[in-house]
Amino acid sequence: MENEVLDHVLAFASILAVFVLSMVQLVKSVVNVPKNVVPIVGLVIGFIIGAVAYPFTELGLVLRIWAGGIAGLSATGLFELAFNRRSGGTKE
Repeated sequence: MENEVLDHVLAFASILAVFVLSMVQLVKSVVNVPKNVVPIVGLVIGFIIGAVAYPFTELGLVLRIWAGGIAGLSATGLFELAFNRRSGGTKE
């Protein structure tokens, strides 16, 4: 039973990640956000989108918020990985 709930949360987070990514990019283009704050912005937006997405899932509020948080952090990481190429190593 617990694995089934986790599967639903991760599937919902995968769907939410697209919407969270677009909202984070919108916030970044409208407001001057420091780069080190962008993951926190993604997390908060994910929490909000997860909480208000009640018509689209039968998950409880806590599980929707968890899914939104996962989506927020993964959307920020995916964008950084895909579009912000960095060269060099960790020690320079």
